Amino acid sequence: MSHDSIGPPREDDALRVRFETVYDATYAAVLRFVQRRVHPSHAEDVVADVFVVAWRRIADLPEDAEEARAWLFGIARRVLLAAHHGEQRRQALTVRIADDQVSRLQGAGSPGSAPDPLLAIEHVDLARAWRRLSPVHQESLALVAWDDLTSTQAAAVLGISPVAFRLRLSRARRVLRHHLGHPARTHAAPAATPARERSTS
Repeated sequence: MSHDSIGPPREDDALRVRFETVYDATYAAVLRFVQRRVHPSHAEDVVADVFVVAWRRIADLPEDAEEARAWLFGIARRVLLAAHHGEQRRQALTVRIADDQVSRLQGAGSPGSAPDPLLAIEHVDLARAWRRLSPVHQESLALVAWDDLTSTQAAAVLGISPVAFRLRLSRARRVLRHHLGHPARTHAAPAATPARERSTS
């Protein structure tokens, strides 16, 4: 076989190899991202749609692995929103909380440690406080705490500036702390907000 008959690799072959590499490296992370936002029975279908869009836009795929992951999260978010309307769009942004996610938010003890009754109470309180957050605040915290994105990457997922995201994240953290310190009461009025907290809000 002559050298000319071998020729250089075709560009579409190189793109396919690159796509398959990113697919293998990010599929699990994208699936987890989607599973927190839709019923588990629909998650794999959504992820399939995400990678179809990614293949069509392969020229836009970032070279950096972490940036590529964030880029795919952004596509996943838009796929989810495109399938919903009105109130359903708000629900599409709601991030479900699971036991392992609660532990990451509260910085739970080391694996294998004995159960701590106080930690169990905090665990319940945090899960309750999470459910009281708005979808926007849940999403901001989840992108950083569970999806391991930087503020710049999370901002790209949401289509806002890094400064705007950092402000949104700061508010989300403040609201979560407020809910943890002021659980919902049915028989008593909420405690007054401390003066120091009012001055920084």
